[in-house]
Amino acid sequence: MTQADFLPLGDIATLQAALWRDQAAYVAHHSPFFQHLWNGKPPPARLEAFPTLPLCDKSMLRASQAAYPPFGHYLAAPNEKIVRLHRTSGTTGQAMNLALSADDARLTAEVGGRAARASGLGPGQRVVHCLNYQLWMGGFTDHAALEATGATVVPFGVGGSELLVRTIRDIGITAISCTPSYPAVLERVVIERFPGLRPRDLGLKLGLFGGEAGLDDPNLRARIEEVWGMKPRNANYGVSDAFSNFAGQCEHQSDLHFVGLDALYPELIDAESGEGRPWRTGEVGELVLTHLRKDCQPLVRFRTGDIVALTATEPCACGRTAPRLRVIGRSDDMVVVRGINVFPTTIAATLTGFHELSGEYRIRLKGIGPYDRLPVEVELAAGREASDALAKTIEATIRRDIRVTAAVTLLPPLSLPRTEGKTKRVFRE
Repeated sequence: MTQADFLPLGDIATLQAALWRDQAAYVAHHSPFFQHLWNGKPPPARLEAFPTLPLCDKSMLRASQAAYPPFGHYLAAPNEKIVRLHRTSGTTGQAMNLALSADDARLTAEVGGRAARASGLGPGQRVVHCLNYQLWMGGFTDHAALEATGATVVPFGVGGSELLVRTIRDIGITAISCTPSYPAVLERVVIERFPGLRPRDLGLKLGLFGGEAGLDDPNLRARIEEVWGMKPRNANYGVSDAFSNFAGQCEHQSDLHFVGLDALYPELIDAESGEGRPWRTGEVGELVLTHLRKDCQPLVRFRTGDIVALTATEPCACGRTAPRLRVIGRSDDMVVVRGINVFPTTIAATLTGFHELSGEYRIRLKGIGPYDRLPVEVELAAGREASDALAKTIEATIRRDIRVTAAVTLLPPLSLPRTEGKTKRVFRE
């Protein structure tokens, strides 16, 4: 496995420049989408000149696939080169068809394997993979990334939580790969269907989480470790249209190492204006990605919609030189309340401080905003009853922590749906 996440950043920059020269020529020659977007002009040969190129986004890719099904006219490889097809979940719009060549698949597994290895997975461990295998890239492709670490991978998928508990016990599984909200679902299954068994009795030592926000909350991490006895790691950050998994946490800190710098060139931009922001510690902006190596659907200056903070660019105690970042939220989940940008992750961090709550919540919005107050529905923990005093305390805490006015509605225990896949937090009516 290539150890690009340990290379000096100067060597990475040299490698990126060389890779881009080849990729730029390939895209300019083979991608009708970018030929049109660039008005037939060649892209700049130097990465430093990227701001001269137009950005592209998900809506443009959707329109391309609608007009040129099934893969859009940003498909840059012949059909016979496609060896795997995935589809996005479609949670924020039309599901997208994703094509991979054999080289695309190998590179995706290699880079994803770096992220999982950084998080502590390796030979001798048995990991059960509990993400959706039904077309979604998080299933089989992330499975291949787990295999790239040398670990034994159990392809379980979603559903059948009772069988999963039995499988973990019977096989002696030591790690689980799933969304950060899934342990709460599994915990209830253990308590209700296996009398006398505690979640930590299953023997899981490592939790590899991805697919949702929330693991940046120290309260959630502490609860997972206390209840399950396993180390929670943010091990699987990716953007399906660009790359399945290219960032993961190591044992020395809780931010994400960007381990795919030999496959992706990252930029930061202002989410509203589209203007570039410096790639340096402390900067916050929307993440923009360009493929440095991609056969089937190469993207150049693709707006991910993810708002990230670049937290460190110096080498880590783990030895990795890969820069670290933290995902703050998605631009399409951002709610503007009296001029303040609010993300679900900030709400979650506040709510988990209340032992009276289960941790489940949703934000239900009417109209397009901006809003004078934030309507939040929060679920009570088992055995707790609603009270005006508790609602007002939560509202006051949100006002103190996030500086917005909230309208809190308390819901009975177990009234909000649980999911084994991605949990949607913002609903717009």
